[in-house]
Amino acid sequence: MGHSTVYKIVRKTCQIITENLMDELMPTPTEEMWENIADDFFRMWNFPGCIGALDGKHVTIQAPPNTGTMFFNYKKTFSIVLLALVDAHCNFITVNVGAYGKSHDGGVFSNSNLGKALHRGSLNIPDNLTIPNTDTQVPYVIVGDEAFPLKPYLMRPYPGDKLDDRKRNINYRLSRARRTSENTFGILTQKFRLYNRRIQAFPKHVDYIILATCLLHNFIKKYDSYTYNYVTQQADRSNGHTLQHLNLQGGNATTDAFRVREVFTEYFNSEVGSLPWI
Repeated sequence: MGHSTVYKIVRKTCQIITENLMDELMPTPTEEMWENIADDFFRMWNFPGCIGALDGKHVTIQAPPNTGTMFFNYKKTFSIVLLALVDAHCNFITVNVGAYGKSHDGGVFSNSNLGKALHRGSLNIPDNLTIPNTDTQVPYVIVGDEAFPLKPYLMRPYPGDKLDDRKRNINYRLSRARRTSENTFGILTQKFRLYNRRIQAFPKHVDYIILATCLLHNFIKKYDSYTYNYVTQQADRSNGHTLQHLNLQGGNATTDAFRVREVFTEYFNSEVGSLPWI
């Protein structure tokens, strides 16, 4: 077959996969689903009230024609941003694809459907959680790295290197829960080798290609668990892939956001919430 024919087949196939499998493999979470995700994070990663790990990557693409620097990122490559929220089992809960490579992470998140829905409180997220074995109530939160702003519903680590033991402790716990997102991207790049090179397609078609791989990732995890039967803690160490971290940018946090993080800090440093190996 000719190159253009194969290109059309791949493009159409990815579009059909996205349109037909989205509702089954990435449904809008219900309140019960959020609670199950939080239970898994607490059981597997010792973080109460966590409903997902958030991360974003630049997916390298061929320079699109007549777009100037819109897709040109801080790594001096052309890219589209993939923003993803994943659960404790390395499944994609929701993804946002298509932001310009030059966009800062904070802008990508705040302008995404996920960021807007979290801000509005329209995601069917349950009310406050009482931390197990305590009387302390906290909101359900997602965890992210330093690339994201601190919000009452989004916990990020304390910045800086010279931190006391309390802050290093919660930073470790955040990193422990956030590891699932890094693992997920690592598995994705190992399974779909197109991420090992520049994707040569128009941006509007790249969006469908990336969405299709994320849906197929969930599909394989759901129906062929043997395929992923290996130690995922090492999955993010594959060499040569073209997924790049978002550049770091904080943001102005509210008093409520600082208060929620301080509550988690107190819990993780208490006798009830601390881990024996720390």
